[in-house]
Amino acid sequence: MIPYPEIDPVLVQIGPVAVRWYGLMYLLGFAGGYFYLRYLVRKRDLGFSRDTLADLIFYVVFGVIFGGRLGYVIFYNLPQYIEQPLDILKVWQGGMSFHGGLLGVVVAALIFCHRRGLPVLATGDLLVSAAPIGLGLGRIGNFINAELWGRITDVPWAMVFPGGGPYPRHPSQLYEAILEGLILFLCLWFLHHRQVRSGVPFFSFFLLYGVFRFGVEFFREPDLQLGVLLGWATMGQLLCIPMILFGAGGLWVLFRKKGS
Repeated sequence: MIPYPEIDPVLVQIGPVAVRWYGLMYLLGFAGGYFYLRYLVRKRDLGFSRDTLADLIFYVVFGVIFGGRLGYVIFYNLPQYIEQPLDILKVWQGGMSFHGGLLGVVVAALIFCHRRGLPVLATGDLLVSAAPIGLGLGRIGNFINAELWGRITDVPWAMVFPGGGPYPRHPSQLYEAILEGLILFLCLWFLHHRQVRSGVPFFSFFLLYGVFRFGVEFFREPDLQLGVLLGWATMGQLLCIPMILFGAGGLWVLFRKKGS
């Protein structure tokens, strides 16, 4: 067993103002994503100006925040928010859903592409390629916050998390940081490096993320208010199934068109 490195979730506090590691990870994720998008635009000569890219990021930020919050409310804790609807506004108490945030980004990007006359798949290729930066950093933020820990285990690298009881658990946040962050980023970078056809990175993101997240959920403690659904699955796994089907179906259509 490895001791959990108890890091203060508050990075800096000046009077009543506190800068938390988790919030910093969000900021670093957006900033890192923006600069990586600039790199991809220059490398692949996609015709996005710096102002267009900055405006796109603005849309994405709102899509992530509103979609992520709404997704958590609907997918993970709807009965509570029906009883206490004003709690929806209390974002400082936590509660963001990746799948909701993804839907928010898709809607925001579609609106942006329609208004600017931009190609949807090429824009999607850019956004999903930068997404693993924020995903990986976000999972590190979860680890520092000692939240979303894994299931009880006896593996040598297990940890006892504050608030997780006395039993050693999988550090599933780090599994996700590696798979959904580093490895997913490298896979999409490779596709851009090979200059694959438009749409391949976009659909590959949905397929790979869905597979990675579906697998990691077997090591992650199910949400307390939901538990295991259908006798075997977590909510995260159920939400990943449409992602896997969408990604695989999109790639099949692209490659079928290429071969025809």
